[in-house]
Amino acid sequence: MNCVILVFLLLFVTTTFSKAQAQLQIGFYSKTCPNAESIVKSVVKEATLSNPRAPPILLRLHFHDCFVEGCDSSILIENGPESENKAAEHLGIKGFDYIAKAKQLIENECPGVVSCSDIVALAARDAVVGGPIYEVETGKRDGRVSDSKLVVAMPRVDESADSFIAIFKKKGLSNEELIILSGAHTIGTAACFFMQKSYNATNNSDPEINPRFLPELKRLCPKYGDENVKIPMDPVTGDRFDNQPFRNIKNGYAVLASDARFYDDGLTKPVVDFYAKGSQFGQDFAKALVKMGRIEVKVGTNGEIRRICNAFNREYYTR
Repeated sequence: MNCVILVFLLLFVTTTFSKAQAQLQIGFYSKTCPNAESIVKSVVKEATLSNPRAPPILLRLHFHDCFVEGCDSSILIENGPESENKAAEHLGIKGFDYIAKAKQLIENECPGVVSCSDIVALAARDAVVGGPIYEVETGKRDGRVSDSKLVVAMPRVDESADSFIAIFKKKGLSNEELIILSGAHTIGTAACFFMQKSYNATNNSDPEINPRFLPELKRLCPKYGDENVKIPMDPVTGDRFDNQPFRNIKNGYAVLASDARFYDDGLTKPVVDFYAKGSQFGQDFAKALVKMGRIEVKVGTNGEIRRICNAFNREYYTR
């Protein structure tokens, strides 16, 4: 009897997930708010011109949003010290102002139509200048929950490859997609705060770090880490979207300890090798981002279309 119930529950969850995906579509706002995507693109372009770090900031925002309660823009909510974005796992997350600006411009044209969740996904797509060109499925609604205690679902930079694999599997992503999405480290910087696992107070440096790279890493980052000092995640071609991060992992130039661990694991090492020597990374990265954008989405009558991105509607309308 228990087996029958389990099978039924699995079928129910799978069917519900499939129905949610089916309601997402390319060009969802083509009639209700035809300028929505172009508005987001213009905001991202302006942001990138004024701040070269905007692209990786927006990519990271999208990733962190989707891994907690699904892609529902819960990370944007400001509801006090317990709000999701106050969790330690979201340390350094930025880009809220870019999303807020795009939302305001869209609201001026189409009030109450376009979700903040879709704006986050569109902004991440438009941020990857020089990377793959792909379409974003829209039609997501915004979540009604924001709680820092839920952020335990986020992987951390000191996790093992096995932990990353398990976390991504829970979100419906494969080992290959885990490695592909880590390729986002082709652009952007990492705070020295995250280097603590690479070399610590006892000087027990990560053995996977290339001895020629270790002195440079120590020179750039204080030994105990610093949230305000940042170094390129790709020290070789950090200003270009390419497959260099996988070569860095192979050669011991991975800045993050978690990236280095991918070359220790039998399930992820062959994937790193494949993308280190191949040119397929761009198109596969786009596919993986689209799939990530479907994680636990809210559609139909589930969720809401926020009027401003940092507050639930119930709070907005009572101000």
